[in-house]
Amino acid sequence: MLNIVLLEPEIPANTGNIGRTCVATDTRLHLIEPLGFSLSEKALKRAGMDYWSRLDVTTYVDYQDFLAKNPDAKLFFATTKGRHIYSDAHFSDNCYVVFGKESAGIPEEILKEHPDACVRIPMCGESRSLNLSNAVAVVLYEALRQQGFEGMRTQGELHRLRW
Repeated sequence: MLNIVLLEPEIPANTGNIGRTCVATDTRLHLIEPLGFSLSEKALKRAGMDYWSRLDVTTYVDYQDFLAKNPDAKLFFATTKGRHIYSDAHFSDNCYVVFGKESAGIPEEILKEHPDACVRIPMCGESRSLNLSNAVAVVLYEALRQQGFEGMRTQGELHRLRW
């Protein structure tokens, strides 16, 4: 099972969307406090729709608490400062992909400790970053692709017809 880690997320709708994506992909979500919202917030539930109750989610009081409770975690850090493109990384089962808060990303002191585990999503021009929930989906689906979309429906249907 893959793991998505949100370090101090600020926008409830982003976290709700990410939670919905995690349910749809059987991915664990890890939330590192402080959060910029309450987990009971309406915007979080609206974005997560009826998926939130099925979400495998764990919260931590801070980054050190996360590390202490996941000592053997194989970590990747999604950042615009990454040396490697996300699609070149080798995502194994049970790896953890860390995403920073919307306004500032992952603190540089954390990135400096793991320079070879930092991955980025290529962008054109002067773009600073993607929306957090979009970035999570891009990287998560690459990790799932590398694992052959194991356990996922890969056959589409149109009404009663099969593709």
